[in-house]
Amino acid sequence: MGKLSSITYRITGLMFLAIALTVVILIYMANAQMTDLFQKYLIMQHMEFNQMQHSGMMMGPHENNFLVSVHTSLIWVGLGILVIGLGASYILARSITVPLRDLSNAAEEIERGSFGHKVPIETNDEVGHLATIFNRMSETLAINTKLRKQLLANIAHELKTPLAIIQGNLEGMLDGVIEPGKEELRSLFEEAVRLNRLIKDLRELSLAEVRQLRLEKHQADINQLLNRAVLMIKPLADEKKIDISCHLAPSLPEICIDHDRISQVFNNLLINAIRYSPENSKVIVSSETERQKDERWLIIHVIDNGFGIAADDIEHIFESFYRSEKSRDRKRGGSGLGLAIVKQLVEIHDGKVQVKSIQGKGSEFIVSLPIKDICCYI
Repeated sequence: MGKLSSITYRITGLMFLAIALTVVILIYMANAQMTDLFQKYLIMQHMEFNQMQHSGMMMGPHENNFLVSVHTSLIWVGLGILVIGLGASYILARSITVPLRDLSNAAEEIERGSFGHKVPIETNDEVGHLATIFNRMSETLAINTKLRKQLLANIAHELKTPLAIIQGNLEGMLDGVIEPGKEELRSLFEEAVRLNRLIKDLRELSLAEVRQLRLEKHQADINQLLNRAVLMIKPLADEKKIDISCHLAPSLPEICIDHDRISQVFNNLLINAIRYSPENSKVIVSSETERQKDERWLIIHVIDNGFGIAADDIEHIFESFYRSEKSRDRKRGGSGLGLAIVKQLVEIHDGKVQVKSIQGKGSEFIVSLPIKDICCYI
């Protein structure tokens, strides 16, 4: 970038030109007015003494010295204003362009792949606001890049385990080390099903994140879907002797949703509640309506008195492949995609999902879905 095209020099030049033009005009007008008025003053003085014929000699050496000193003072004052104006305009220009130059350098760092680079925020004006937004963007890019790398690593790990099991068993069968019996084939089938389920979940999650998951929306009774989800999950709850009960508000309005997707949300939440609850505990499902900021919402609660979630884990609980208990494997702790899918499926229905939990006392997942008069079919 050439110096003459720099914003600093352009702003400085424009401000200096305006100040210089103002000073020149003021000096010229002040000098002209002062000489004219001073001559008129002397004429009036000489008229009083009837010396009009000597008007050309009205200004003596003292008067000339006075005018010269005044003109000189005006010139020096003008030059002083010009210098001060030049310095002030340059400082003002730099206060704008230096932060912009820092932003430009930081943007180049991000372009080279150095995410997370930040610029100092020194002012509260528009440039400072722009720097604040840039820093947030840079931080978000760094976090997203880290999450993307972590996601790829997790996907590779989750896919590697069932593939390794299938490959190992098949190699053993081909080498004659493992007899291809019914139990061995059932084990391979289970791993294949688990692998297929993982791939399906990943596909749905990726489509939901970019809002490309196709929905078939219809009016639905949430209480009916909740009762069906509880009925389907009851055998799993009975295995752990967990009492699962419903406290549903009567006469709830129907809402516009994709039945299958919202049923998947309820199933994931219930499976999660049962999986992380001890034997002989309780799981409660409830529904109600609520008005928030002139909007009506249908609220679903899934409450358990299980192990709970640590405070440090709550903010990450809806991330892909995140497990609050790192020691849990895939079979006991799931793939780590259930709650991530819940969040995305609820959000593409313009809803929201929250969690409240106290470690050792249980968790409460709250799903909020908007009640709309018109059903938008997608």
